[in-house]
Amino acid sequence: MGHAVLRGTSRRDGAAPRMRIDVRELVTPGRTAVVTQECQGAVIGPDAGLRALADEAQRVALPNIKRLLPAARAASVHVVHCLVQRRPDGLGSNRNAKIFAIGRNDVAIAPGTPGAALLPELGPEAGDLVLTRWHGLGPMGGTDLDAVLRNLGVTTIVAVGVSVNVAITNLVMDAVNAGYHVVLPRDAVAGVPTDYADAVIDNTLSLLATVTSTDQLLQIWQP
Repeated sequence: MGHAVLRGTSRRDGAAPRMRIDVRELVTPGRTAVVTQECQGAVIGPDAGLRALADEAQRVALPNIKRLLPAARAASVHVVHCLVQRRPDGLGSNRNAKIFAIGRNDVAIAPGTPGAALLPELGPEAGDLVLTRWHGLGPMGGTDLDAVLRNLGVTTIVAVGVSVNVAITNLVMDAVNAGYHVVLPRDAVAGVPTDYADAVIDNTLSLLATVTSTDQLLQIWQP
């Protein structure tokens, strides 16, 4: 994978040096992909299975994702949408943790339903890629995402969507383990409760990803 320019500052107390990361160099078009996570009807749409999460995502994250994607496309940054789907009988999907039983049972997420589809206000546009999974907690483990990104020449993932509680955190860790740089616009992800999601970003994800904002990325990618 490519490496960003990292600049260390000397420390007299013997602690590890802080690394200053140039976000502009990390998100260079051509080797960067915005990866949207579960921005679909059954998760954050008007008939979502977890209403609290959907409401939180619609409050800040979704409006910022709507702003970010057109700018990414215009700058020739790849856009990859990662969705989850499940048969009505659940065949082939996980049943081995409580999370897979959380939410309304009447929300359809089978292929071809609005619940399994990307929110229409986000696309997909002609140059976007859409990947679906039947299992797991995040978009990278046991899916096509890693291979697709490598085929695109991607070295940096800009992670957006839901949720900081599970799938976004899972994506960040899987991506770092696979050698990618991860950039996290904190106002384009969501989790519940809000203060818990903020704590996860501040205390865990900030150690793994470069935390930034939608506005900073828009400024970098502007024509």
